[in-house]
Amino acid sequence: MKSPISRRAVPALAKAAAVFAGLAALIAAPAPAWAAKVFVTNERDHTMTVLDSESLKTLQTVKTGRRPRGLTASPDGKLIYVCASDDNRVEVYDANDYKLLRTLPSGPDPELFVLHPSGNPLYIANEDDALVTIVDTETGKVVGEIPVGVEPEGMGISPDGKTLVNTSETTSMAHFIDTTTKQIVENVLVDSRPRVAQFTPDAKFTWVSAEVGGTVSVIDNASHEVVKKITFQIPGVNDEAIQPVGIRITKDGNTAFVALGPANRVAIVDTHTYEIKKYLLVGQRVWQMAFSPDESVLYTTNGNSNDISVIDVASQKVTKSVTVGRGPWGVVAVP
Repeated sequence: MKSPISRRAVPALAKAAAVFAGLAALIAAPAPAWAAKVFVTNERDHTMTVLDSESLKTLQTVKTGRRPRGLTASPDGKLIYVCASDDNRVEVYDANDYKLLRTLPSGPDPELFVLHPSGNPLYIANEDDALVTIVDTETGKVVGEIPVGVEPEGMGISPDGKTLVNTSETTSMAHFIDTTTKQIVENVLVDSRPRVAQFTPDAKFTWVSAEVGGTVSVIDNASHEVVKKITFQIPGVNDEAIQPVGIRITKDGNTAFVALGPANRVAIVDTHTYEIKKYLLVGQRVWQMAFSPDESVLYTTNGNSNDISVIDVASQKVTKSVTVGRGPWGVVAVP
């Protein structure tokens, strides 16, 4: 015969069951979509700052090669690639423990690069040699070199990985390159000192920023024609200070963010009408930008105020600035 449970034990058992149910729910619940690490290269400190995206506290300051600038992550978010520009190499770090795993050859003065969507190879702009260097990320060997214009910098790649776009600052061109043949298929003239090339998610257009020209050229990828030049006017800011550099476009293809350098603003642009919806005041000399993994937040590097700005994408407002190292340049966020 089973022993009856006393009336006093019933509330205790119910409470314990509730506790266990709560623990089970916590274990089963997925991690918050916004949980991420934010990596920032500091070119004047020769370091990389790692921030927790929730608290925005510094998790680690990593010593890198000299003058770290370009920064990207592997598609799975496990590896962080850094252009150590003055050491003429690319450094590969573990995104979890921040250890330097290996270095890759880059050619002289690497500044920006882009990974193939598969994670291999890596395409690197070599500013001093007018070359795009192609490196196999698994073997660490150079597998190709593509001659381009003078002072190559910006690097963009189509979502399918078939087309690479490099911008050459002195030649004022966007070079469209077939990644299979490793040949330039078209040279498109843009305004002075192009810095960044960004494909739209549907791959129909490439946006190219011109720092000195003060414009963003929208290039039709089928015809290779410039279909729109976006200009910027900010009340109280001299035109010479409006220098477009970084570009980021939302995954839905509806909104573009453009960093305007010494104007200390980020422009928000409707990608369909090309209308500038608003300007956001950020730190000094805003340079590069990166979305959080869930695209709810945009981070900007502000090279002269030694901080990053945090922009809430939905409300289109700057919510915080966070001090990092000296001369923050590149930024990327991974889960």
